[in-house]
Amino acid sequence: MSRAWAGIDSGKTHHHCVVLDADGTKLLSRRMANDEPELLQLLADVLALADEVTWAVDMADGGAALLIALLVNHGQELLYIPGRAVNRASDGYRGEGKTDARDALVIADQARVRRDLKPIRPSDEITAELKLFTARRTDLACDRNRSINRLRATLTCMFPALERALDVTTKGPLVLLTGYQTPAAIRRSGLVRLTKWLRARNVRNAESLATAAVEAAERQHTAVPGEAAIASMVRALVEEVMALNEKIAEVDKLIEGRFRQHELAEVITSMPGIGSLLGAEFLAVVGSDMASFATPDRLAAFAGLAPAPHDSGKSHGNLHRPQQYHRGLQRVFYTSALISIRSDPNSRRFYDRKRAEGKRHIQAVLALARRRVNVFWALIRDRRCYQVVPPVTHVA
Repeated sequence: MSRAWAGIDSGKTHHHCVVLDADGTKLLSRRMANDEPELLQLLADVLALADEVTWAVDMADGGAALLIALLVNHGQELLYIPGRAVNRASDGYRGEGKTDARDALVIADQARVRRDLKPIRPSDEITAELKLFTARRTDLACDRNRSINRLRATLTCMFPALERALDVTTKGPLVLLTGYQTPAAIRRSGLVRLTKWLRARNVRNAESLATAAVEAAERQHTAVPGEAAIASMVRALVEEVMALNEKIAEVDKLIEGRFRQHELAEVITSMPGIGSLLGAEFLAVVGSDMASFATPDRLAAFAGLAPAPHDSGKSHGNLHRPQQYHRGLQRVFYTSALISIRSDPNSRRFYDRKRAEGKRHIQAVLALARRRVNVFWALIRDRRCYQVVPPVTHVA
């Protein structure tokens, strides 16, 4: 039976495919548009070259999404090699030039000789949607952070005392800034009228917020140049932040609705510290199939929670934080561990023990996150929910 390996360097508009046989001889090199008819023609031509073909790509989504869907739908074996690994492997091949054809050749050859590449498996519909929703939420959250930073910087240029007094990440101060931006406007309104104005807009703790604003206004009686233009810009930025908050809330509802329909939703959220959002982010990264993580150690390494050895010569036990890991997955485990300290007695005891051993707060939380990976992996494997008191195992 003849075998071949097809490496594809993916792009937005075009891909380049190189096919190698078992000896590394080039059988085909072709550039094709990222279009279904051309991709289907490539598939037919490559399958005509060998009885068994293994495909490899350097992108797991984005511009390669259509290509991957076609290969998966036709039952093809598909491997993923990260672009960073392709760049490093290229140094071991002849020549210094970089072209799509050369990258495709490296991808095909790496798929031919390596046995540690991760297979790409089809995602279920819910997981695919959660991946889209969580990515959209991340984009909106980043936009909101940028707008909040601009708001703070702009407000500081005009009214630094108010910027220090307000937490513009919450609703109340944002509502206040939609109507009052300058010290003079706040002083003219006064405490009583400002409190009444905030209460009419359903702001919590309206009196304390109004008091803080009036006190800030009393500390500044000087109008900076361009105050009217700055005040207008502050209001525009506030409206931008509030609009982004509404969009994020809408996406959160979509995420929770779809996540609750997933078969693992109850198991995942039974783990203290993990709610719908963190659970959805976990599924978006890992998916429903844990076959890629045969042990909890592999899952911890992928999340950057397992130290990487850097031994050389007589130096042993030299452990460092890994450089290649999924930062989003690490955030899921770290954030959930931080929350679980307040809600789960087992997590609290483990954290306190690490602190008593001399660990700093972040070190203790990371150690807890690593321990929780083992529990989390076992819960998903066994399809059972977390219990504060572990079930008793009876040996027959």
